[in-house]
Amino acid sequence: MNSTMVREFILLGFTDNHELEILIFLVLSGTYTLTIMGNMIIIVITLVDHRLYTPMYFFLRHYALLEIGLTTSIIPKALANMAMGCRSISISGCFTQLFLYFVLGTTEFFLLAVMSVDRYVAICHPLHYSTIMHRKACSLLVRGSWFASFILILGPAVALFLMPFCGPNTVNHFFCDSGPLIRLVCVDTSLLQLADFFLAILCLIGTLAITIVSYVNIISSIMHIPLNQERKKAISTCSSHIIVVSLFYGSCIFMYVRPSESEEFDFNKGVSILNTVVTPLLNPFIYTLRNKQVHEVLRDARRKIFVRNLRS
Repeated sequence: MNSTMVREFILLGFTDNHELEILIFLVLSGTYTLTIMGNMIIIVITLVDHRLYTPMYFFLRHYALLEIGLTTSIIPKALANMAMGCRSISISGCFTQLFLYFVLGTTEFFLLAVMSVDRYVAICHPLHYSTIMHRKACSLLVRGSWFASFILILGPAVALFLMPFCGPNTVNHFFCDSGPLIRLVCVDTSLLQLADFFLAILCLIGTLAITIVSYVNIISSIMHIPLNQERKKAISTCSSHIIVVSLFYGSCIFMYVRPSESEEFDFNKGVSILNTVVTPLLNPFIYTLRNKQVHEVLRDARRKIFVRNLRS
């Protein structure tokens, strides 16, 4: 039974400066809108155009969906609080936000690892690619990523929810992150902190190791490709993924793969912007900027819309 005496939490947000908060609200509103639009474009074009019916774009579609979910679990509530001048969040709303954030974020780790393995098979074993990365296998990998994340996050999230919060109820963040919440528990949380630390090690470092091993083999194979044009093409298909991995893992390792006693929450707010706002916003641009196939699909779509408008 939950012995919580606190019924709501107060999110301190970004700043107490009203003018600066207005600026942050406008920037966040714009970036959130662009994030939703950009990732929705990826989802739509990978669904409707047969040229993008490949495992790489299948995984990219699910990754774009995760990016929408991750930023939506955090940003709308932060915007609503700034707009209404109210910083409170119910305890149920807080733990729902925390659970969704960590499940979606952990699923991204697994999916990024899956995407790196997909590139490894495509470049290192091209003759067996269609046999290994068939439709059913891809679907199972995505479902497995979701299931593993749900199972790993459920236990620690429930354990934190059942702990007593006797006050104060001020969360030094703009969303319900685990670190600031653990600080508000009025019993010893050393075991939970240790469990969270090892879970972060498992999810972040474990999946990162898979990605690193995949890319070590990919680089080795690329170096043996005789044709310069083919080598550039192979590098191009991997560079976008490497950029996203660097941004997402870099910010998360800084925030979560260390004991909570060493956390500086004010600085962590800035780092949190990377994986809740910046990475989801950049995702569509990173994956499409150097992708000729996506350029062709978008160009054809614009042409069709233009012709349709002329006819009407």
